[in-house]
Amino acid sequence: MSLLLQVSDTHFGTEQPNVLEALVWLARQQAPELVVLSGDITQRARRAQFRSARTFVDRLGAPHLLALPGNHDIPLFNLIARVFFPYSNHQRAFGLDLEPSFESAELLVVSANTTRPWRHKDGEISRAQIERVSKRLRKAAPRQLRIVVTHQPVYVTRKSEEKNLLHGHREAIVAWAEAGADLVIGGHIHLPYVRPLREHFPELTRNVWVAQAGTAVSNRVRHDAPNSVNLIRYARSDPDCRYVVERWDYKAGQDEFAVVERTEIKLDRSHVPSNSCQRRPSKDNS
Repeated sequence: MSLLLQVSDTHFGTEQPNVLEALVWLARQQAPELVVLSGDITQRARRAQFRSARTFVDRLGAPHLLALPGNHDIPLFNLIARVFFPYSNHQRAFGLDLEPSFESAELLVVSANTTRPWRHKDGEISRAQIERVSKRLRKAAPRQLRIVVTHQPVYVTRKSEEKNLLHGHREAIVAWAEAGADLVIGGHIHLPYVRPLREHFPELTRNVWVAQAGTAVSNRVRHDAPNSVNLIRYARSDPDCRYVVERWDYKAGQDEFAVVERTEIKLDRSHVPSNSCQRRPSKDNS
């Protein structure tokens, strides 16, 4: 069984100590194999904020980490840094790779850096990035759960959020679906949800899902969405070829994270010849 913890939009500099401690407790209880930081790790991309973020992540105790920058992780007011070395503080804390990946027998997680120093907060994905991710997805094993990480969302549930959609999202979704992606995870809008994409993208030949996470520990919560994280569970030995996305919300009264939503999703391997996830009719021996 593989377990991935998605932590998004921590916005260090606006973190809440009680929520931080509750998330550390959750991580130590659940023991995820991989922690994914899906952007906006800091509030203003300051070195001290990145140090605090790194200290916090180390306390989670996961053996593997994938950290993707968000628009808040690029300096806003220091224009020289924004133009000439926008990611230096992020890289000092989390390594040089701005598009890290993770692979195990059960998981393939590929990220795309959708931030652009010349944009204030909008995200953008290039054709080269779409193809790089697609190429990696096509090399996945049939039973690997294939996850793509972006910061800005590729799908939103509210018309008011359409302005926050990733530029190039439709081209990316179509290409990644064809290449075998199962799930695209992100943050940015502090609004958690899990949705199938095929009903919203009729050109898709197979189903891909999206899982958005809320803000994990920041006080920058929406009125209708508390602090939250996602846990993703998958075992390739599951005969039904299912994985589970769990939403865990912070409960202030109990001072802990609790699961509030659980979505079971069947892998779509219809594009894979002789795939083992398609049920075969039993033989009639009568």
